Amino acid sequence: MDKIVIAGGKPLKGEVMISGAKNAALPILAATLLTPGLHVLTNVPNLADIRTAKKLLANLGVQFTDLADGLQVDSTGLVSWEAPYDLVKTMRAAVLVLGPLVARLGKARVSLPGGCAIGARPINLHLKGLEEMGVRVALAHGYVEASVKRLEGAEIILDFPTVTGTENLLMAATLARGRTIIRNAAQEPEVSDLAKFLRAMGARIEGIGTDVLIIDGVRELQPASHRIMPDRIEAGTYLAAAAITRGEVTIRQAPVEHLTAVIDKFLETGLKLKVEKDTIHVRPGGALVGVDIKTMPYPGFPTDMQAQFMATMSLARGVSIITETIFEKRFMHVSELRRLGADIVVSGNQAVVRGTKTLQGAPVMATDLRASASLVLAGLGAQGQTEVHRVYHLDRGYERLEQKLSALGANIWREKA
Repeated sequence: MDKIVIAGGKPLKGEVMISGAKNAALPILAATLLTPGLHVLTNVPNLADIRTAKKLLANLGVQFTDLADGLQVDSTGLVSWEAPYDLVKTMRAAVLVLGPLVARLGKARVSLPGGCAIGARPINLHLKGLEEMGVRVALAHGYVEASVKRLEGAEIILDFPTVTGTENLLMAATLARGRTIIRNAAQEPEVSDLAKFLRAMGARIEGIGTDVLIIDGVRELQPASHRIMPDRIEAGTYLAAAAITRGEVTIRQAPVEHLTAVIDKFLETGLKLKVEKDTIHVRPGGALVGVDIKTMPYPGFPTDMQAQFMATMSLARGVSIITETIFEKRFMHVSELRRLGADIVVSGNQAVVRGTKTLQGAPVMATDLRASASLVLAGLGAQGQTEVHRVYHLDRGYERLEQKLSALGANIWREKA
């Protein structure tokens, strides 16, 4: 098992290019199941989760061809409608094949999902919505078993704006008979990117980017080409890396329009930023000032940036109060940040961060994807050497992280643990 070693205390300097968004690529890959034919996807990031998704789709009969600038996906012949436990256990997004399989084949058997240990994240909203569309759903031996003769349009009101739930129901609705209305839909940009791909396939969708999606089902869809949007969380992570090291970094191909909440909070800390169309220039300023954040569904501050922001605030002047409203177990990185000298006290869903002048390098253990990133950031800002163990979490969501940071001047490398 690998570990990442960081000799910290060095300001970052240079340019970094943001990769395609994992959380857009995964549902879009699943959407290719909706119709037979050759799809072309570009800006697909090379990540462990993408490789897992490709294995899962290959197990269903999908074939892949690497292109110079992307990936050709041949969804012509499906040989299975089952997503087995071995392929689903490490990646929660694997549940996204449920809606497309039911829509195209009328049946699916999908293992209950795994992924990061940041909370229960039940899929009951997915299943309730599918049942409202006429799907018979049963849970047996750790699997969801779903079947339907023909999906029927329905009005679905989500109790919570679940991202994967919205995506699953949106994909299913494209081939349903009649109109489907999804209320309280997730508004995340990755949902909109999926909707744009579905439109390119011939789906009839209104309300993209809002909390009400209206889908008029069609008899069939056609293969399409699509460029995956840039990863807003990766861009935010490099923004935090520049901030915690007091570096001078230019972040290119950044989805600036989807980073408003993150950029606004970093500006509140006193960070010097120049924001252009798809570029963020970070310049060193004075000492950072502690700022409060509260995670919310988009367009609020993203839960996927909470850990990275907390690491940055651990070296800011004053006190920050960080409130987590999305996942109940998303403070698991706090104990590891404390090992580096961070002053953080957790009470319920709030963490009080009192900034310290320095952090000290130490061995730490990653618990999930974004926690891993926060520990790397803390290591970059710490004095001495930090070892981050269990970095397979990082490989799920960050493309060439240590290489990109090295190109910015970080003293970071990977070793066998």
